[in-house]
Amino acid sequence: MIIAHDLGTTGDKASLHHDDGRLVASVTVPYPAHFAAGGIAEQNPQDWWGAVVAATRDLLARTGTAAADVAGMVVSGQMMGAVLLDADGEPARPAIIWADTRAGAQQRELEAALGAEHAYRLLGHRLNPTYSVEKVMWVRDNEPDVWARVRRVCVAKDFIVLRLTGRLATDRSDASGTNAYDQRNGTWSDEVLAAARLDTALFPEILDSTAIAGTLTASAADSLGLHTGVRVVMGGGDGPMAAVGSGVVAPQDGAYVCLGTSSWISFAADAPLHDAQLRTFTFDNVVPGSFVPTATMQAGGASVQWIAEALSPDPARPETGRLTAEAAGDLDTEDLYFLPYLLGERSPLWDPDARGAFVGIGRHHTRAHLMRAVLEGTAFNLLTCIQAFRASGAVIDRIDAVGGGAQSDAYLSVLADVWGVPVRRRTIVEEANSLGAAVTAAVGLGLADFSAARALSEVTAEFIPDAARHAVYAERHARFADAYMALAPWFAGRPR
Repeated sequence: MIIAHDLGTTGDKASLHHDDGRLVASVTVPYPAHFAAGGIAEQNPQDWWGAVVAATRDLLARTGTAAADVAGMVVSGQMMGAVLLDADGEPARPAIIWADTRAGAQQRELEAALGAEHAYRLLGHRLNPTYSVEKVMWVRDNEPDVWARVRRVCVAKDFIVLRLTGRLATDRSDASGTNAYDQRNGTWSDEVLAAARLDTALFPEILDSTAIAGTLTASAADSLGLHTGVRVVMGGGDGPMAAVGSGVVAPQDGAYVCLGTSSWISFAADAPLHDAQLRTFTFDNVVPGSFVPTATMQAGGASVQWIAEALSPDPARPETGRLTAEAAGDLDTEDLYFLPYLLGERSPLWDPDARGAFVGIGRHHTRAHLMRAVLEGTAFNLLTCIQAFRASGAVIDRIDAVGGGAQSDAYLSVLADVWGVPVRRRTIVEEANSLGAAVTAAVGLGLADFSAARALSEVTAEFIPDAARHAVYAERHARFADAYMALAPWFAGRPR
């Protein structure tokens, strides 16, 4: 058996799999995140570890799986954060997660030294406050007492692998999401780190995602209720893992959308894809020698969750399903638009100053209109990303959906109508990341190859776009884009 953990923003989605990747059971253990004004987004890495322990023990107990039957473990995790470790390998401060946008000054410092275009082609990514290196620089520049104790830096899944094995390492997919990785050469970039004034020794060794990082330490085995012979596969970032969990392991497998807290569209490719306007980016894949061009918006599912909390009698128990059902069908928002920039924005705008807004709201609008506008706003933003991919030569004629939002017929119908392509739901949606991790582990343990992923998650529903609605949405998409352009100077000028 294989146990896979996916460290998301809201919790650890853990799953138990047969050694060919087939899903047996899954469980989610939640943990908090701290969001505050000024672009702050942090979590306690110890909460991640506590969730991994609790989820592992829960999976074993609820399935009656004996510890001796577990051959391997693997971790997928949220990308682009910064976990700063002291000399004992303990966190020197809370982890700064992907959504944090405080490091604008550090981005500008790197941009002045490297040039935006040169950095994009070197890294496969724009320089941006949401990436790891800028966040590490921010701590150095703003928290000298903390920085004096920092000896190493890593991302979320690397911290868990360290706890499991005692070895600090990362993989190519997560390394490619740090703004410090030379994508052409597959190494940490001396050029970027010199510009950042950071020592390369701060960063972990880089392994393939399928590499065996080690076996469980005695302490980790005791905490998890497992044995020290369990092999831990390095694993990778949640974006590339979701691709594998969606059955997307080669270019011919098409595109997928992950409708999680952040939402992204991606596909597999044989080479990085560079957009002329720097709107999209490219991760290294967990499949060795492969890449995953990606466009990620900061607050996809987060926007849906926010409006559901705001409109529900008890925000702690958001009525997302009922609210989405009210907003379904032919409901016309009547020129109401939602800009889904609650956490600033990455693709396609790359504007950390952007914020959410309802535009065109009138006295006649109801909560159903508000909910529908949020669904449409996320769809419009992702449509701009699809158009960017097409402008770079990508063919996107259907999109498979995973992530929590993929469970909603109403949402997938809106996406299909806005995008003008069929949107298909997969068998496994919430556990797509951990399924991808399990397949990666099976490959690393010599039990399967990546092609096995195609058979582990099947298409269960297809939403065909309505031609008339798509034509209307094409016009509305232009107005949506105009609304942001009109407000961008106001966002940039708001008090800090």
